Amino acid sequence: MSLTDSSPEQVAKAASVASTSLATLSLNNRNDALIAVHRSLLQAKDTILAANAKDLELASSAAADGRLSQSVLTRLDLGRPGKWEDMLQGILDVRDLPDPVGLKEVLHHSTINSLLTALYGIVGKVTLKTLLDDDLVLERISCPIGVLLIIFEARPEVIANIAALAIKSGNAAILKGGKESTASFHAISTAISSALTATAVPNAAIQLVTARDVIASLLECDKHIDLVIPRGSNELVSYIKSNTRIPVLGHADGLCTIYLHCDADHESSVRILLDSKLGYPAACNSVETLLVHEAALDTHLPAIASALLEQGCSLRCDPTAKAALQSSLTAEKAALLQDAVDTDYDTEFLSPILAIKTVVPPANGSDDTALSLVIAHINSHSSHHTDAILTSSSSLAAKFKASVGSACVFVNTSTRMADGMRFGFGTEVGISTNKIHARGPVGLEGLCIYKYVITGRGQTAGDYSGVDGKKWKHEMLALS
Repeated sequence: MSLTDSSPEQVAKAASVASTSLATLSLNNRNDALIAVHRSLLQAKDTILAANAKDLELASSAAADGRLSQSVLTRLDLGRPGKWEDMLQGILDVRDLPDPVGLKEVLHHSTINSLLTALYGIVGKVTLKTLLDDDLVLERISCPIGVLLIIFEARPEVIANIAALAIKSGNAAILKGGKESTASFHAISTAISSALTATAVPNAAIQLVTARDVIASLLECDKHIDLVIPRGSNELVSYIKSNTRIPVLGHADGLCTIYLHCDADHESSVRILLDSKLGYPAACNSVETLLVHEAALDTHLPAIASALLEQGCSLRCDPTAKAALQSSLTAEKAALLQDAVDTDYDTEFLSPILAIKTVVPPANGSDDTALSLVIAHINSHSSHHTDAILTSSSSLAAKFKASVGSACVFVNTSTRMADGMRFGFGTEVGISTNKIHARGPVGLEGLCIYKYVITGRGQTAGDYSGVDGKKWKHEMLALS
């Protein structure tokens, strides 16, 4: 990794050149680099946390003046219980994952492997192999995307996460962080840069841009940068999507919804709502809207509302839910209930606030009818990040999973499960709500694409044209 104040064009060109070398490094070389990064960060812990404390001091002052949101301040804190440990463990977890591109030394000859051996001495993971004709073989081979541009705000751990995933997947990465965590970024980058100096990873493969006011120029480097991954506010993501020709992977909002059906388990419903809302309110996978079947207003909702209120959560209720809770909660807790407005069901609060809406099926309507209303609400109001249903009905759960079009769709578990580490991905570059190959928490596989390679012996397309042309075989071959 290098700290650079070079021009955006120079940075992008250097990354593009480095990506070619990084893409052909052996698995051992890439894993050795991850071990070195982990060791260096561990040794620099005191320096990094001291730098983070300086950022927090400045950010706390900005938050007190209303110049910075509380959610950004929370995300900035590397000293939050478990955050430092999770960052380091994520590097080791990525190291232990299988090679996403399957690069390996070539120890034998074959039609396709001989060409790749001549170029690099390695071959990627083959995911499709077809015999088009005698001595004419088509293969689909996994490969890195190329050059990633990651633009993020107050998330200092992103540097370690991205560096680990980029190195393992063979992608070069350009990182541009927000001013709120400048000291933290510099300290982490210095530690990683020191570690990579003694490895086979090219210095320009991971670059942290220190120059100011360069985002617009970086977004113009579509000739050298292959993918932009924004990590931050709705405003940041929307700006990037509107100002670049480079493909963008990410999400603008984390507007997550839970539907509480009347047959849900009482105890687990309380635990799931507490975790989903208050486990980390500033996270994009925190629940923001609770849809409640009208039959659960008296049986399930009071215990959930009471537990949330006891931990300082504000509840914004529609009239039906509020009336039900006022008749079941203590007067002290009932007084804390707030009236919801329509915009609450389209708001990512990123704080201890939960909007509650009652699901009222038509007279004599079935559970299936109620679920159709829920699905319509989610597909209309949700940001398609993560949505969940709490129910004991397998048929309702099946319909919910099939009908909700979000990147993550859960049954009887917390929305906070939407996370690369919890999915077993080691860590993640972000969460994508795009309807493309990479959705949900994006780990190693989401940072790989593929290429089609044909190896022949002088055949031409014209050989297979016309009545007298040769015939295609199109035989699927076993993958070795």
